[in-house]
Amino acid sequence: MTSHVIPFLAAPGYAHIQVWVEALQKAMPDERILAFDAMSEEAKATCKVAIVANPNPDQLKQLPQLQWVHSVWAGVERLVADLGNTELKIVRLIDPQLASTMAEAVLTWALYLHREIPAYARQQAQELWQPRTYTRAQQRTVSLLGLGALGEAAAQSLLRAGFKVCGWSRSEKSVPDIECFDGENELPAMLAKTNILVCLLPLTPDTTGLINARVLAQLPQGASVINFARGAVINDEDLHAALDNGHISHAVLDVFETEPLPVSEWHWQHPHVSVLPHCAAPTDRVTASLIVAENIRRYRNSGELPQTVDIVRGY
Repeated sequence: MTSHVIPFLAAPGYAHIQVWVEALQKAMPDERILAFDAMSEEAKATCKVAIVANPNPDQLKQLPQLQWVHSVWAGVERLVADLGNTELKIVRLIDPQLASTMAEAVLTWALYLHREIPAYARQQAQELWQPRTYTRAQQRTVSLLGLGALGEAAAQSLLRAGFKVCGWSRSEKSVPDIECFDGENELPAMLAKTNILVCLLPLTPDTTGLINARVLAQLPQGASVINFARGAVINDEDLHAALDNGHISHAVLDVFETEPLPVSEWHWQHPHVSVLPHCAAPTDRVTASLIVAENIRRYRNSGELPQTVDIVRGY
């Protein structure tokens, strides 16, 4: 039935449209999943739900009955910005596998910094045999900016490794064994005790440029930063200055305002930066497709939408 044709729409030039179509079709055999370009005009005229990966907004406008879209990404700031002032409901991906993968990445790179791997790499380049003083994990505090599903999973992995863990969110939260802070007024108190700051915040008007010179200065001398959120959460010039003057000892950066990161950018050659190609927590197509399928199945049966994005907040 054309009423059950569900299009998959992606950004122009996206190379994996057909792979997603096949994964989604396998997860929901009772539906008919098609790439947008393969839809008939009749199907476009009756389509009520679409599955998207940062689509071209002009294509969405060709679906006059469209009521909601299900993103296959956890971050939807670009989608929200592209759609502008819209009545279209947006559902973002909430996948436990994504949280587990992110928790693994946070622990990996926190340990990288904790065990001073960047310093040992520099010593190797200098042919210098010099053991460094060991600090126990229990003596280091890792603080998370963002205590959503990703932040909570990361916190648990850090706790199991023995770190002291703090977490900050916009509104009050309580997480077992985590020292929680909330709101702008409580952020400085957390920063003051932080050795490794991990950013997992969604990109919104409130978080754009949040990690600036003032915030970085509130971290102890020699603290490190990990950004697994979005590039624009960090003021790039302020981070550069804090690394150059030694206040921040190292930055692990997985996300940038322009991606791929241009070869001319300073991050590539900076001795105190680790550059990653937005690989900390890739979406798992199999688990993501199953979650999208279950949300659409419930919608077909009850007419109720999954939790939708608050357009004002941006997530």
